[in-house]
Amino acid sequence: MAKAGEFARKVMSGNRCAIIADETSARLFGDRISESFTAENFSPHLVRIPAGEKSKSLTQVERICDELIEAGLDRSSFVVGLGGGVIGDISGFVAAIFQRGIPHVQIPTTLLAMVDSSIGGKTGVNLDAGKNLIGAIHHPALIIADVKALESLPPNELRQGYAEIIKHAIIRDAEMFRALSPRTQSKNGFVALIRRNIAIKARIVSADVREVSGERALLNFGHTVGHAIERATNFKIPHGDCISIGMIAACGISTKRAGLSSQERDDVVALLKRFQLPTQLPAEVDRERVAAAVVHDKKFLGGKIRFVVTPRIGEAHVSNDVTMEDIREGIAEL
Repeated sequence: MAKAGEFARKVMSGNRCAIIADETSARLFGDRISESFTAENFSPHLVRIPAGEKSKSLTQVERICDELIEAGLDRSSFVVGLGGGVIGDISGFVAAIFQRGIPHVQIPTTLLAMVDSSIGGKTGVNLDAGKNLIGAIHHPALIIADVKALESLPPNELRQGYAEIIKHAIIRDAEMFRALSPRTQSKNGFVALIRRNIAIKARIVSADVREVSGERALLNFGHTVGHAIERATNFKIPHGDCISIGMIAACGISTKRAGLSSQERDDVVALLKRFQLPTQLPAEVDRERVAAAVVHDKKFLGGKIRFVVTPRIGEAHVSNDVTMEDIREGIAEL
């Protein structure tokens, strides 16, 4: 992070920038990043927004854009997202629409953002009807992942990132799936694991930048039900926990529709549990409400869902054979 300004200077010509951060990332890293940019003759303006998924709204976007105008940003400026996935989504969306599009720099400060959400250019905000229904694909000009930033994360926040790491293993890397263990993460091993996951996502995104061929859709494994859980619980359950539960539903559907063995489904359950990720919905969550939320998922095309299934660990594909009844059954079993 100390070199953020130096890295940015290599790819940015304009001098004004807005650093968008939530209260936590602003408190922990805001001064350090601002000083780094100032040292390279940038003029940074720190924009603070409330932490949490509820900040991903058009109302918040309008407020940020008004602040950028007041701070003197123009078409030669750029936006920096400093924080986790929520910040990356909203800062990227602001960059995509402000003055019809200005560059975006991502500085992810959570494991989930480093291995997943900062890569690929997907930006967006939520509507009452569902998650990320308003957005744009706007690839960052630069991503700076400083692993030392993760030292400030509580264990609960780290495990959110492991949900996406396990997802990558299920859809693309059986060897990593077998090797994953909370007890074997040395410092060097941890950095190598992050690099490995960045490479997995980058390869998938590069093969299908705008999610046209279906390759990129593989990254949605577990997300159809996971996003529905988020919406049905008003985002009270963390994203990674929801994806973990969603992957269990996806594995159950995969045993029915894609030939996933019961043993490999059990292996997924066991690995998630080893990382203290949930594998069942809390009893108080209304399963019908979750099922109702699924129909607002962006992966419905022409009224039909494109559901990602896994026939075996390390492989995945998009299926058009999964029915809403299959999904309801999968949710009922959680």
